Amino acid sequence: MTGRPRPARGTAPVLAVLAVLLVALAFAGPAYAEPDGYLALLKRATPLVVLAIGQYFVVVSGGYDLSVGSLVTAGVVIAARLISGDDANTWWVIALLLAFGALVGLVNGLITTKLLVPSFIVTLGALLVLDGAVFLWTGGAPRGALSPSFRAFGRGGFDVPVLGQVPWSVVVLLVVLAGAVLFMRGGTGRTLLAVGDNDTAVRLAGGRVDRLRVLAFVLSGLLAALAAVLLAGFAGVSAQVGAGLEFRAITAVVLGGVLLGGGRGSVVAAAAGALSLEALFSLLNLLGVAGALDSAVQGLILIAAVAYAARGTGPRRVLRPRGTGTAIP
Repeated sequence: MTGRPRPARGTAPVLAVLAVLLVALAFAGPAYAEPDGYLALLKRATPLVVLAIGQYFVVVSGGYDLSVGSLVTAGVVIAARLISGDDANTWWVIALLLAFGALVGLVNGLITTKLLVPSFIVTLGALLVLDGAVFLWTGGAPRGALSPSFRAFGRGGFDVPVLGQVPWSVVVLLVVLAGAVLFMRGGTGRTLLAVGDNDTAVRLAGGRVDRLRVLAFVLSGLLAALAAVLLAGFAGVSAQVGAGLEFRAITAVVLGGVLLGGGRGSVVAAAAGALSLEALFSLLNLLGVAGALDSAVQGLILIAAVAYAARGTGPRRVLRPRGTGTAIP
C-alpha cells in the first residue's frame, strides 16, 4: 500500500557496537571472564530492553511515549502497596499491573488519535500526572512490600549446565522479543511500519491508521508494566525507580537505527540498542567514570544517532510529526 516498508538498515551497525562493548567488558572486568558475568548484565538490562521494545512500536508508527518511566514507578509502588509481602496476592496484582499499563497506553493512544494532540505532549502530560499521583499516594515514601514470588521474576533463576544460573527475567525477555518479531513480520506489524512511513497512503488504501497507533501505545504501556514487574524484583521498591527510563528507552531505540518519525526500524535492533546502552554504562562504571556522566553520554548518543540517520533520510523525514495531520515544511 505504500511500497515495501523499509526495515532497519541499522541492524548490523548496532550489533557490531554491541559485540565491541561485550569484548571490551571482558578485558575491563574479571567478572566477565565467565558466562555468569554476561548473564548478570542481561539480567540488569532486561527491564530496559522490554521498555525499548514497547517504545519501538510507538516510534516506528510515528510517535513517542514519554510516560513509560513514570508508569514503571507507578507499577512498582502499586505492587508493593497491594501485595504487602503476601505471596497469595502476587498473581492478581501482576494481572492488575498489566491491565493498568494497557489502560494508560489506551488513553494515550485515544487522545493522540481522536483529539489530534501530538504524542509528545500527551505522554509528557501522562508522565506528570503519574508522577503527581504516585507522590500524592505515597508522600515520597512507598509503603508495603513485595512478596518473594513476585521478586523471583526479577532476581530468581534456574541452573543450566555450563551457563550457570539463567535468570527468569531473561526467559521473559526472550518470549517478549520472539513475540515482537513475529508480530512485526505479520500483516499488522508491516502495516504499522507503513503507517510511520506514509500514513496518508495507508488511509487511502483502507488501513485503520488510528487503530494501529492506539495499538502501538497499548503495547508500549503493557510492556512498561511488565518492565515494572521485572525491575521491582531486581531493584526493589522506590518512588524514583523509573525516573529517566523513558529517555533511556528512546535513546536505545534510536541507537538501534529506528528512525524518529517512523517508517523504518527493526525490533531486534531496538533490543540490541538497549543492551548496548546497558553494556556501555557497565563499561564506564568499570573504568571508573562517574555515574553522573551517564546522562551526558546518553545525550551525545542520541544526538549522534539522529544525525547519522539524517544523513540518509534528510531532516524533513526525521522531524515530521505524526498524529497531527501536518508536516514540517
